[in-house]
Amino acid sequence: MDRVSFTKMKDGTKEDYEFLTEHETEYTKGTAERLLTAMVDLDKSLSGYQVTRLGHSLQSATRAWRDGADTDWVVAALLHDIGDIYAPYNHDEYAASILKPFVREQCTLCVQTHGDFQMAYYAHHVGADPEKRAAHKDSPYFDDCAAFCERWDQASFDPAYDTLPLEFFAPMVEEVFARKPYDPAVIRTGAREPLVGAPRS
Repeated sequence: MDRVSFTKMKDGTKEDYEFLTEHETEYTKGTAERLLTAMVDLDKSLSGYQVTRLGHSLQSATRAWRDGADTDWVVAALLHDIGDIYAPYNHDEYAASILKPFVREQCTLCVQTHGDFQMAYYAHHVGADPEKRAAHKDSPYFDDCAAFCERWDQASFDPAYDTLPLEFFAPMVEEVFARKPYDPAVIRTGAREPLVGAPRS
């Protein structure tokens, strides 16, 4: 079988859905590769900064890596703006939805809300609310989100910074997206891991 028999889902057979399940499972094995390709496309995104969006993402991940952050944090920092091209008005939610099945809840929620937290740095210049992060004051991850933005996101627009290449992070992306999706041992609802560990060079 190379195609299902149905034109309406309700008409599908057991064999059709077994075929699709096997086909879709195999397809998911390429998720990391597709995401790394999408990262390169960030260079076609918003311009005007002193670094490209890919450069910013790589610099954020490099800072996380050098801070001794674990793999979940580093991959979250790398992918936090991947939605810039496809979802400019909710790029943070877009990125979080990609990460959610494969990383700790703490990282997902920091990525999901980083747009609100970043407002503290510039909203007063554009007539927006610099205290937008206050909406998340009851989150157990509030301090983590603030630190994520302060250490890795808002600081990563420096063209002189010694940024690691995408190839350096590829094995970490592959590791994360090879995990069993929504594994409670990975998601660890409510768990907090430090952003900063033993520094790396």
